[in-house]
Amino acid sequence: MLVGPKTADDAAIYRVSDELALILTVDFFTPVVDDPYQFGAIAAANSLSDVYAMGGRPVLALNVVGFPRASDVAPLSILAEILRGGAEKAREAGIDIVGGHTVDDKEPKYGLCVTGFVHPKEYWANVGGRAGDRLVLTKPIGTGIVTTAMKAGTAGEEAARAAVETMATLNRAAAEVARKVGVRACTDITGFGLLGHLREMLSGVGARIRLSAVPLLPGARDLAAKGSIPGGTHRNKESLDRVVDYHDAIDEIDRLLLCDAQTSGGLLFAVEPSRFEDLLSGLAEAGVSAAAIGEFIAEPEGKIEVVS
Repeated sequence: MLVGPKTADDAAIYRVSDELALILTVDFFTPVVDDPYQFGAIAAANSLSDVYAMGGRPVLALNVVGFPRASDVAPLSILAEILRGGAEKAREAGIDIVGGHTVDDKEPKYGLCVTGFVHPKEYWANVGGRAGDRLVLTKPIGTGIVTTAMKAGTAGEEAARAAVETMATLNRAAAEVARKVGVRACTDITGFGLLGHLREMLSGVGARIRLSAVPLLPGARDLAAKGSIPGGTHRNKESLDRVVDYHDAIDEIDRLLLCDAQTSGGLLFAVEPSRFEDLLSGLAEAGVSAAAIGEFIAEPEGKIEVVS
């Protein structure tokens, strides 16, 4: 076992031989959007992201489904659309869904159990970064806030469209560029929010984040200011307050945005300074809108400083 439960990593890695290791992950959740096809695609992209975050490539997947067996509100045609969205997103990633398991459940749930390959000496973990490494984020944040507003019917067309597009985007291209350039550490930004997943990367280092550099989804800040903030985002912030030093100019809305619980978020890379420009230019050439949002610092270890 190269990566197991002792670290808060994105997937497990098991060495099969000197040339091959398996990446194993499972992820599923309740609908974040009303459209069943979009939900399936988003859930699949989210599950596949764990393999990309470990530096590997997915090779096959299994469906994980909870769905009401007999319901006028949720007919099986909806499940068919969810599965179609997942299957087409998997094919976009270059793999097939080869089976799965379904249980009778009052509340629909969907995701994937994904197997990936990686060389035993070339995988990434969420730790291993060093002081001076630059932090690069590959998707905007704010999906938790926007999807909460979507459920309330207050998001607006532009915000909703941007959130669905970013959640359904694979992290494949970003991972492929980073493998070519070489990065020290990586994680994907999901339920614990940007600062929550950054905290998991702080092994022997601290971090400094520049709020102005962090990309936001269109409308996310305005929606947060109007109260469209999920409970998970509030819980994230409460758990992080003891390790995060926010400069006085940063208000409560921006603090919550940095802790917003994400679905199918971007990859967060720690890259040494000498490879930083190559990473940014490579991501841009691949069509990935990445942002340099901060760096690892030597002190204080395990702490995050957020500046304007």
